[in-house]
Amino acid sequence: MEIGLFFGSFNPVHTGHMIIANHVANWSGLDEVWMIVTPQNPLKERSNLAKDYDRLHMVQLAIGDNPKLRASNIEFSLPKPSYTVDTLIYLKEKYPVHEFTLIMGGDNLQNLHKWKNYNVLLENYKILVYKRPEYLENQYQDRKNISLVEAPLMEISSTFIRKSLKKGKSVRYLVPDPVWAFLENSTLYRS
Repeated sequence: MEIGLFFGSFNPVHTGHMIIANHVANWSGLDEVWMIVTPQNPLKERSNLAKDYDRLHMVQLAIGDNPKLRASNIEFSLPKPSYTVDTLIYLKEKYPVHEFTLIMGGDNLQNLHKWKNYNVLLENYKILVYKRPEYLENQYQDRKNISLVEAPLMEISSTFIRKSLKKGKSVRYLVPDPVWAFLENSTLYRS
């Protein structure tokens, strides 16, 4: 199977994430998209992250019964912080029959040189890149293993959602309905 890997903190997962995952799953020729919940991105602060299993649960709620999407906690048992190249090596050992393709936003492609062993990623993996608002062309996009995907984008951020919840504002319609119901009945991001 050809599996797309969509890494993220998903803190929380929102409608924009789901639109991208579903679009790529349906229009890229991939068999499935795995939404990999990252315990700690080395380029981000961990202090404002909800617990790993709460974020995984919200991704599972958001996916629901979509057969082309899957929530993954594969990085929970790997060393922290989580480096994509290490996770890919682990996945290749665990699932040798699968082909893995990275899914990332254009902003990540622009900053790829900051990633651990980024040359290994560029040389050994297919990368699907969805353009983000204010996307800038960059030095990597013309490589043969990189494909640009025109996915519908929404300007929604997990940061905005967390700030809204902290202020007691509704995030309905910014997150999938099951995630909204979960957040309404929890204290996540409110204190």
